[in-house]
Amino acid sequence: MTSATQIAPSIRILGTNVHMVRMDDVMSIMANWIDAEPNQLHHVVNTGMHGIMAAHKDPAISAILNSVELLAPDGILAILIARLHGYRLKKQDTGPDLLWRFSETANHKGYSYFFFGDSEDTLERLSNKLAAAFPDLRIVGANSPPYREWTQEEDAAMVAAINLAKPDVLWVGLGMPKQEQWIFDHREALNVPVVVGAGAAFKFLSGTVPRAPTLLCNLGFEWLWRLAREPRRVWRRVVIDAPQFIALVFLQFIGLKKFQ
Repeated sequence: MTSATQIAPSIRILGTNVHMVRMDDVMSIMANWIDAEPNQLHHVVNTGMHGIMAAHKDPAISAILNSVELLAPDGILAILIARLHGYRLKKQDTGPDLLWRFSETANHKGYSYFFFGDSEDTLERLSNKLAAAFPDLRIVGANSPPYREWTQEEDAAMVAAINLAKPDVLWVGLGMPKQEQWIFDHREALNVPVVVGAGAAFKFLSGTVPRAPTLLCNLGFEWLWRLAREPRRVWRRVVIDAPQFIALVFLQFIGLKKFQ
């Protein structure tokens, strides 16, 4: 199996291995896996401060993130850290735009998608929007799981439905870190070449949650927009996690603290 570590350089941030890749790199790697290694599952993560802090606090999440084939940086803090290490990444080359951007490739190559997570309304809007923009993109299934703990029978049935549809890419929108845990737990059961933790991408692209203006995103202030729009959902990340993250990264950068 070809891992991203053989393709792209990486740095460690608070003990999490983060690949120094741009959006075009991620798309190229995903397409190569679909074409060259269709019988191997490849787990793709897009995360920044939120995921790295979750891994810092929980060894189980850390083990999952360090086991994935590709972990791409997302968010202005991760991009700034990459720049401190000499990698000229740009904010517009990362984040939830991966789903939309890769759909251009999928439309051209005839790749198929399955969406797992979020509400039925969000998935319907997302599917309709992508189908209108990319007529040759094959959406072979979508599943909005129950908003509660699933039984083993329900979980097995959902995995079976995904495998029966035979998607080239499974997009999982359960939120970080739940989606990464679910993907990790089902690595042996899923027969899918590429599985991507989609985070809030379903909501943004479907329009159920308004995205920050492009200029605001590119300047690195999307977090401020989300705080204003979804204060209950993101306040802890902004008020508690972000300052702690900055302090820990600073200590790591100047060599006063090391993270395994």
